[in-house]
Amino acid sequence: MEGVNGWAMVQSVARKGELGNRGVTKGTVRRVARFAAGYRRLLVVFLLFTMVSAVIGVGTPILAGRVVDVIVAESSGSGTSIGTAGSLSDAAGTVIQLALVIAGLALLDALIGLVTRWQSARIGEGLILDLRRAVFGHVQRMPVAFFTRTRTGALVSRLNNDVIGAQSAITDTLASLVSNVLQLVLTLAVMIGLAWQVTLFALVLLPVFVLPARRMGGLIAGLRRESADLNAAMTSQMAERFSAPGATLVKLFGRPDRELGDFTAKASRVRDIGVRTAMVSRLFLTLLTSASGLAQALVYGLGGYLAVTGRVAPGTVVSLALLLSRLYGPLTQLSNAKVDVMSALVSFERVFEVLDLKPMITEKPDARELPEGPVSVRLRDVRFGYPAASRVSLASLEEVATLDSRGGEEVLHGVDLDVPAGSLVALVGSSGAGKSTLAGLVPRLYDVDGGSVELSGVDVRDLSMPAIRDAVGVVTQDGHLFHDTIRANLRYARPEATDAELVEAMRRARLGELLDSLPDGLDTVVGERGYRLSGGERQRLTIARLLLARPAVVVLDEATAHLDSDSEAAVQEALAEALHGRTALVIAHRLSTIRGADLIAVVEHGRIVERGTHEQLLAAGGRYAELYERQFAGSAEARASVAGCPELCASAA
Repeated sequence: MEGVNGWAMVQSVARKGELGNRGVTKGTVRRVARFAAGYRRLLVVFLLFTMVSAVIGVGTPILAGRVVDVIVAESSGSGTSIGTAGSLSDAAGTVIQLALVIAGLALLDALIGLVTRWQSARIGEGLILDLRRAVFGHVQRMPVAFFTRTRTGALVSRLNNDVIGAQSAITDTLASLVSNVLQLVLTLAVMIGLAWQVTLFALVLLPVFVLPARRMGGLIAGLRRESADLNAAMTSQMAERFSAPGATLVKLFGRPDRELGDFTAKASRVRDIGVRTAMVSRLFLTLLTSASGLAQALVYGLGGYLAVTGRVAPGTVVSLALLLSRLYGPLTQLSNAKVDVMSALVSFERVFEVLDLKPMITEKPDARELPEGPVSVRLRDVRFGYPAASRVSLASLEEVATLDSRGGEEVLHGVDLDVPAGSLVALVGSSGAGKSTLAGLVPRLYDVDGGSVELSGVDVRDLSMPAIRDAVGVVTQDGHLFHDTIRANLRYARPEATDAELVEAMRRARLGELLDSLPDGLDTVVGERGYRLSGGERQRLTIARLLLARPAVVVLDEATAHLDSDSEAAVQEALAEALHGRTALVIAHRLSTIRGADLIAVVEHGRIVERGTHEQLLAAGGRYAELYERQFAGSAEARASVAGCPELCASAA
C-alpha cells in the first residue's frame, strides 16, 4: 500500500479524536450545497474526470497482466525456443500495442491530473473567496458590542483555518469519496473475477491496516491538541508582548528573563511533541508498509501457486499484485470517510455560526437621505440598555464555556436633549454616568430600546447608513489609526481627496510643522495604532481626518482627556477649527474646555439632572458646581466662579 494512503488514514483518525462526539446541526449539508451551487458545472466535470482517472487506475494493472500472459504464452509455446518468426512477430506486436496503450493511459491520466488540479484549485480558491467575503462583510455589519466581546484571534481563525477547512469538503473530501468508492468497486470486481480465492485472503489482512491507525491516530490527536493549545498560548503571549502598550508594560513592570523562560518552556514542549509525533507517525507507516509487504507476499505466494497449478494465468498474479495497493488504499480511507466528512462539515458550521449572528443595526429597505442644510440633533425620551452576550456574540468566539448572562439592564432612562443646528452642547458628569453611551447613539453605533435619536427631525433608524456616516463625525479619546501611511489614514475618511486637500487638512489641524519635518511626508507610516506619533499628534491627525470628512455634526468623546497641557492646547486649537460652523456634541472631563458651550447637560445615573450655561449652572450651586469646584479645588478661579463672579465668567466664555 502506498505510504500516502496510510498517512491520510492517520490524519483522518486523528481528526476523529479531535472532533470527539461533536455532530453537526441539521440542515448544514443543504446549506453547504446551496453555497457550492455556483460551482455546479465545474463540480460535475471535476467528478467526471475523477471517475475516469479511477477507471484508468484499475485498467492499467489488467493490461500489465495481459502483457505478462502474452510473453509467457509465446515463451511456453515452443519450450525453450523462441518460436517461429510469425508467432514472434505477432506476440511482439501485441506486447508493443499493450505497452503503447499503457503509455497512452499514463499520459491521459497525467493530463487528467492537471485538469482536475486546475478545476480543484478554481473551485477551492473560489469557495475560499466567497466564504471570506461573506464572513468579512457580515462581521462589518455587526454592532460595536460584538467587537467588545469577541477575541480578535478567534474571529480571524474563522476567516482562515475554518474557511480553508470548509472548502476541503468540496474539493478534497467529495472527490476522495467518489474516487475511492468507484476505485474500490471496480478493483474488487476485477480482483474477484481474476481470482476470488486470492481476493478473500487479501481482505483478511485489512484489520492489520485499520486497527493500528485507530490506536495511533488517537495518540496523535492528543499530541496535536496539546501542540495547538501551546501554539495558541505562544501566539497570545507574542501578540500581547510585541504590541507597543504590552512591550511598554513589560519594560516597566515585567521581568524579561521570566517572560523568556515561560516562552521557552512552551516552545520546548512543542518541539518535544513534534519529535514524538514524527516518530509515532513513522512507526505507524512502517507497520503499514510491513503489512503491505505481507499482503504482497500472500498474493505472490497463493497466486503463484494457483498459476503453477494452472488455475490462473501468470499475468493474473501480476495484475492482482498491482491491484492490491488500489484495494487497501480506498478501503482504509473509506473506513474513516465519516470522520473526513464530519471534519469538513464542522468547519462549515463554524463559519455558518458567524454568518447566523444577526446584525442588530440594519438599514431599512426604504431608508431616507437627510434633508439639505444644517443638521440638528435631538434625543426624545431615550431609553437604552447594552445587549446581552447571547444577542451579539458566541461562546466560541469569546473562548469561554458559556456566555456571560449579564446585560440588558437599562442604563439610560428617558433622556431628552436638543442640540440645535450650529450649536455646541456639552455633556459632563461622573464616570459611568452614560455620557459616552449617549454619544454612541448619535452615529447609530447602537439602537435605542425606547424613544428616538433624530437628525434634522428624522429618526436615525429611518436614514441610510451612508447618510449617517456622511453627516456625523466622531473623535474618540484614543484617536485610533491604522498601521499605514498618513495618506492612507486620512483618505479613509474621503478616498477621493487630493494630496493638496490632505495637506490643507493637516495644516488646519495644526500639523503643518510636523508634516514639513517628516522626510517621507504623507507617505510616513504611523505605526500600529499610530504609536510612532505623540498622543497630541495622533489626536490632531484624527481631527484632520474629520476635517476631510466634512460632517455636519461632530461628536467629541473626551478628545483631550489623556493629553498634557501643551498637547491639549494644540488639540483645542484644531478642535476649534473642526467645530466651526458645525453642530457639536462634546463629552468633556475637563470642565475648563466647555465653559463657552451654548448648553451644558449634567448626566448622572443615565439621566440629565441639570442643564444650562456655565454661569447658570454655577449660580444654581448643584451637581455641576460641585464637579467644577472639585476639579479646581483651592484655586481662586473656582472660588470666584462658584461665588458668581460675572467678570471671570464672561472672560471665560
